[in-house]
Order: sequence, then C-alpha cells, then structure tokens
Amino acid sequence: MKEFRKALTFSYDDGVRQDERLLALFNAYGMKATFNLNSALLGKEGALVRNGVEIRHDKVDPEKVRSLYRGHEIAGHTLTHPSLPLLPDEEVRRQVEEDRLALSDLAGYEVVGMAYPGGGQNHDDRVAGIVREKTGAQYARTILSSYSFAPETDLYKLRPTVYHLEFEKVESLIDAFLASEPETPQIFYIWGHSYEFDAWDFWERFEGWLKKLSGKDDIFYGTNREVLLSDAWHGKNGL
Repeated sequence: MKEFRKALTFSYDDGVRQDERLLALFNAYGMKATFNLNSALLGKEGALVRNGVEIRHDKVDPEKVRSLYRGHEIAGHTLTHPSLPLLPDEEVRRQVEEDRLALSDLAGYEVVGMAYPGGGQNHDDRVAGIVREKTGAQYARTILSSYSFAPETDLYKLRPTVYHLEFEKVESLIDAFLASEPETPQIFYIWGHSYEFDAWDFWERFEGWLKKLSGKDDIFYGTNREVLLSDAWHGKNGL
C-alpha cells in the first residue's frame, strides 16, 4: 500500500437535491466526500433565503439515498436539525442515535459519523459527551474552522480546516496544501452546504478548486470515515 502524508476530504450537510450536481463534480475529479443527512426530513420540500437570494432547500428522497451517495459516505445530522445544546440529555441521544440507525438502514452499512446541526454554538462539552458515550457515532464535526492541516485530537469536537464560503481563505489554503511536503500527516478538510452554490453562484469557481486539487500522487482522496478512522491511509502514518 502506498504511503501518504496528505489527505483531502469534504463534508456537506442537509441532504438537499443540489447534492446531485455536487456529486457529479466530485466523481468527475476523483474526489470523495461525506454527506450528513437528517433522516426524518428526507423527501421534504422547502426554500431558504441566503445571500439575498431565495433558493430551493428540497431534501433528497429516502429511496434515492443509497444510489445517489454510492461511493461516498453517508453520515448523520440528527433526525430534525435541532439545536442540540438546548435539548435535554435523552433527546440529544435520541436525535443522534435514531438518525444514525435510520440512515444505516437506508445506506446498507453502519453509519458512524455525524455533523452537529445548526449555526452558532451548535455543540458543547455536554453534547459531545453524550454523543461519545451514548451513541454509536465515532466522530462528530463542528462548524469551527481550524485553518490548519494538523489532525484533530478530539474526534467529537472535530474542526474542519475551512468553510467553503471563505473563498480567499480556501484558495490560499489550497496553494499551501499543494506546496507542502510534510513529514507528518496533514488533512485538508472542506465543508459546506450544496445549496450555497446556488445562492453565491460559485459552482464554476468550486470546480476550478477541484481541478487544481485533483490527480495528485501525494494526496489521499477519501471520505471523512476513510481519512479519520480507516487504515486506508492513517494506519500507515501513525495517526
């Protein structure tokens, strides 16, 4: 097995129908991503206003989940997208674990990851402790950018490298990641929501990022699960 010291992974939330277009891009450029779904909201239609633009926020139909996300990772985002710090302990557990189990049935494999739902303070020590001790989740992503490629030490307060709407920051990090020749493992972790591509009209710009990052012999392209938990690359690098 080839040894890698650099890994690239993506994470996208809410399970909206714009994921289909995003998946086509990932597949075209050999990228892998994790998609965090609310199982109790699948199939529901809606709209949001973002960046002064009304855009669709229609959820993927449950019967399409397995085929649509094939080759990538399905992960949890709670049943109904509540603010977990505002909920009592048992409801936090239920929202996370019942979502994980429902998505495991839809995916055809055990779902082991999640992203905390909502903006602002969407997790705290209590919530992270419940997820760690009372559910089958093995990692949980926050929305707090680290702006770093260093692997996180606490997988239940996992910080991504950068949010994809931080355009200039993303582009400077891409250049730094591509130029790096690390002696220890590095992870470049980008996250967002696919409906934001419509609201900010940056599908073409994003494809440029993928083109620049693709096809590198020194980068492992993996889902969150593969990068954080599996032996596909980190077992070779002592993570």
